[in-house]
Amino acid sequence: MIPQWKIYPRSQGSSTVYLQNVVTDPSIQVGEYSIYDDFVNDPRDFQRNSVLYHYPINHERLVIGKFCSIACGAKFLFNCANHALGSLSTYTFPLFFEEWGTDVENIPAAWDNKGDIIVGNDVWIGYEAVILAGVTIGDGAIIGARAVVTKDVQPYTIVGGVPARPIHKRFSDEVIARLEAIRWWDWPEERIAANLEAIQSGDIDRLR
Repeated sequence: MIPQWKIYPRSQGSSTVYLQNVVTDPSIQVGEYSIYDDFVNDPRDFQRNSVLYHYPINHERLVIGKFCSIACGAKFLFNCANHALGSLSTYTFPLFFEEWGTDVENIPAAWDNKGDIIVGNDVWIGYEAVILAGVTIGDGAIIGARAVVTKDVQPYTIVGGVPARPIHKRFSDEVIARLEAIRWWDWPEERIAANLEAIQSGDIDRLR
C-alpha cells in the first residue's frame, strides 16, 4: 500500500504523481498506484484542471481503478457541461435562478444528467483525451491521444478518434477473459512483484 504522504513515484519528484494522494474531493475515488502526469501544470492540481463541470449539486462521482496511467491534459467532463437538449433553448436559465426568478432547487434542470464516469483498472488514457459524463471504461482499455470518449469502452479495447471508436482488442477473447478472472491488480504487492516479468512479457501462462 502506498503511504498517504508519498506523492511522487520517484524519490527526486517529477511531473508524475500518485493520484490517490493528491485528490481531496470525496466524490473522486482513485485506486492504488494510479498515476497522472502533467508537464504543463502542477500535477497535484489534477482535480481542478482535469475534472471539469463537476459540481456537488449533481452528486456525481469519478471512479478510477488501480494501476491506471493518465497522460497530461486528459479531461473528465461532467454533467453540467451537457446543456439540456430537450429545451427549446440551450441557455441555462435554471442556473441563473436569481436573474429569472426560478426555484433554486431546479438548477439541475439546466443540463442533462448522464451519470458518473467509471474508469476500470490498468487503463491508459492518452494525451489530452476527453472522457464525457456517463461513460464506463473497462479494465485494461487504452484511450488514444485526443480521443473524445462519448460511449462505454469494453475491457482491453483500444479506442481513438472523435468521437472515439474501437480500433482493435489488445488480446484474444480467451486471454481477456482470463485476465478479468485473474485480476492481478487486486493481488498483494509481493505477489505482483514476483510476477512482474510475466506481466511485462505478456505471458499469461506464467502468472502464478
